[in-house]
Amino acid sequence: MDHDRKFFDTFMLVLGALLGITILLFYIANALAESNLDVENRENPVAMRELEQRLAPLGQAVTDAAVGVAAAPAAPVAKPAAAPKVDGKAVYEQACIACHGAGIAGAPKLGDKAAWAARLAQGPAVLHDHALKGYQGKAGMMPPKGGRMDLGDDAIKAAVDYMAGASK
Repeated sequence: MDHDRKFFDTFMLVLGALLGITILLFYIANALAESNLDVENRENPVAMRELEQRLAPLGQAVTDAAVGVAAAPAAPVAKPAAAPKVDGKAVYEQACIACHGAGIAGAPKLGDKAAWAARLAQGPAVLHDHALKGYQGKAGMMPPKGGRMDLGDDAIKAAVDYMAGASK
């Protein structure tokens, strides 16, 4: 029994020493890799430009001249293509019908002239604003973009226009 205990103690001591050496080697290798990476990146103009772009404040572009890299000639700018017209009915059937089809949370149903009358009197700008930003009213609530943040503003406006037109 005493022999087994001595073996177990020695085994645990060796295992602990190996674990300690492994951790020490990991930290040494990590420190060497970081220092080599920093030196390599400071000497590489492309890496420095990418670093400056990542560190730039949000929405501010870093120019090549600010980083010290020769700028490439600018490519000719193509005219933006006209945005395709959004189908309000399709957006309604895809997203808005979930609430406006059944009147959930006070949503006025499509074609319900009485429910839409007061809303339509406020004008399309107010309807668009409430649909895009959300609205909490006496009759219910409208989450921003109907909870569909993946839809663009034009799609939401087209759906509102479709519902308003069908409810006049």
